[in-house]
This record gives sequence, structure tokens and C-alpha cells, in this order.
Amino acid sequence: MRFDDSYSPSVRQHVTLLTIARTSTNACYRFAPPFLAIIARGFDVSIAQMGIALTVAELTGLASPLIGHRVDAMTRRRALRLGLFGVALGTLITASAPHLAVFTLGIIVLAASKVAFDVALGAWVADHVPWNRRSKVVGYTETSWALGLLLGVTTMGLITAVTNWRVAYATGAIAVLILGLIVSNRLPVADDVIHEHNDDLEMHLEHGVLRRGSWYAIASCFTLMGASQCIFVTFGPWLEDTFEYSAANIAIVGFSLGVVEFLASTSSAKYTDAFGKEKSVAIGSLLMVPASLLIALASQNIVSGLIGLLIVLMGFEFAVVSLLPLGAQLVPGKRGRGMGLLIGAGTLGRASVSIAATRLYDQHGIPPAAIGSGLLALGTVLLISMHAKVAEKI
Repeated sequence: MRFDDSYSPSVRQHVTLLTIARTSTNACYRFAPPFLAIIARGFDVSIAQMGIALTVAELTGLASPLIGHRVDAMTRRRALRLGLFGVALGTLITASAPHLAVFTLGIIVLAASKVAFDVALGAWVADHVPWNRRSKVVGYTETSWALGLLLGVTTMGLITAVTNWRVAYATGAIAVLILGLIVSNRLPVADDVIHEHNDDLEMHLEHGVLRRGSWYAIASCFTLMGASQCIFVTFGPWLEDTFEYSAANIAIVGFSLGVVEFLASTSSAKYTDAFGKEKSVAIGSLLMVPASLLIALASQNIVSGLIGLLIVLMGFEFAVVSLLPLGAQLVPGKRGRGMGLLIGAGTLGRASVSIAATRLYDQHGIPPAAIGSGLLALGTVLLISMHAKVAEKI
């Protein structure tokens, strides 16, 4: 995707590097759920116990508003650098963990640092791109979520198949560390603090005060992320237990999911600004509902189940990429804080369902998790519709 001269030089020169860096952080962050059963065997614990570990790590999302506040108080370059180095540190801790408690600590450090990087990147984009064209750039950077699975998790999965999951994590940590050094050296000092675009919709609002109706958008991120987590923490064990998939087989499925997510991200970059951000979130969320029900009803059929899985991930990715630009607008003049609130709600949404989804999977298989995913996706449609109605009156 090309950005013409109407975009700032910083966007044209550095957005690809930052997207690659975020791809590496996403790979480390997304590695655990598909390989949950394999990691659990390494610690001789159950899937449900691993679900608790992931939930504890996700609860770092509660600190996202505070992280966003700190991002606003420091230079963008410094925040991006600290986020990358923190992800590398957390990933190394997980790779060397002697037991589940230390593994959980590593995931916590990884997750908190990734929040810092994501918030800083979202604020950096908002600094340089006006509202009416922002989804194109956000969609481009968000291809890193899909590429993290498509390239990163797949590669780490193949490394796991050849060696073990610890080597895979260590490889991811090294990649993030190298990219952290490159970002630190290449992002110019002059690019540290720039607020080029005080959008018209911010000019008449009090800075630092949450916009009216913003809680609808924040709550919709909670339900949307929860909907995706219901499926994502259970599909790896489902494939292994029901269809005897190996680590290599799961990596191949992960690659396919990455392709779908990549297509959804690029579609959002292309169409969300034209469709409208709230409408695009609703479209993606609605797509998840029947697909989740298909997984629940066809959980013993690999073809139907995988089709449902692919559609769920496609709808989710289109919806969440369309939702993210709203974050920088939630608190006028405090873009980091707004992104922190949105991301914090999303990570809390994932945390809230991780224990329930994995426990229900242990007891009843994947259908309950799929039904929960559909219900949460439907809730997202209702919440984002309410936000759109309030936003029209401002």
C-alpha cells in the first residue's frame, strides 16, 4: 500500500518499519493460545490452569489508561522504544521459565509492554494523520496483527515442531530486540513530539475530558475482544483433542488464519473511511455471529468448523481495525489516554473470558465458547450503534 505526498514525510518514511516492529511483538504475544496444550504439557498443568495464567496476564490491561497517560507525558520515540524492549524482556522470561508462575510473570511483562507500544503507535499515527484519512494508515499498521500470526506464529510453531516452544519464544525475543534497536536509531529526534492535526471535531471540546458517549465505544471493544478470545484460546486444543492435530498442523491452520486476517486488515484500510468507522465495526461483528454458531453446531466436522473459524477471525479483524481509530478521539488532546482506555477495555475483555472459555472447553468442548463468542459479537453491534447515535449529536 502506497502513501502519496499528501501524507507527512514521517508516515511515508517510518510507518513500514513500525509495522514490522509491531508484527514481531504480535507474534510473541499471540504464540501462546494456539499452542496452549503443548506449553501446558511442558509444565505438566491443565488447559484450565494455563487459562488462568493468560487471564492474569491479560489483567495488565487494567493499567492501560495509566500507561496511556505515561505515553502522553513522554516522547513518542521513547515510548515506542521502551515498549519494544519490554516485549523482548517479557518474552525471554517466558522462554526460560522453570514453572508456570515465572511463565505468567513473563507474559505479564510482555503484555504490559505491548500495550505501551500499541498506545504509542496509535498516538503517533493520530499525531500525523487527519481523522478522515486515519483508517488507511491504521489499517496498514494493523496488518501487523495478521502478519504476527501469518508469519510470526507460524514460524514459531514450526520452530516448536523441530525443537520446542522455549526456543520459539527465544527466537521471537531476539527479533523484537533487534527491531527495537532499529526503531530507536531511525526514528528522528525531531519526530518525538508532534501534534500536527488538531482535528475539527476536537477544537470545541475540553481537552483531557472524556467525550460524551465514549463509554459505548470502550465497552464495545471489551465485548469484541472477548468474543475473539472465546474462540482463539480454544481452537488449538480443539484441533489437537478432536482431530489429533500436531504442532505443525496447528501452525498451518494459524498461517491460514493469518491470511484471512491480513485480507480483513487491508479491506478495512481500503473501505472503513468510506463506510464510516462505526458502521464498519458493526459489519465485522455481525459477520462473527453466524460463524460462531456454525462452529458450535459443527464442532465434530473439521471442514465446517474451520470455515466458521476463518469467518469469525475475518469479521473480528475487520471490526477491530475499524474500531481502533476511535481510540485517539475519546479524550480530546490526550490521544495516548484515549488509546489506553480502548486497549485496556479490550485486554480486560480477553481476560474476562479466558478462564471461563478454557474451563468450559475442558468440560464441554468448543460449542459453549463459540456460543459465547456469538453473543459477545452481537453485544458489540448494539454498543457501537449507540456510540454512533451519540456521536451524530456532537
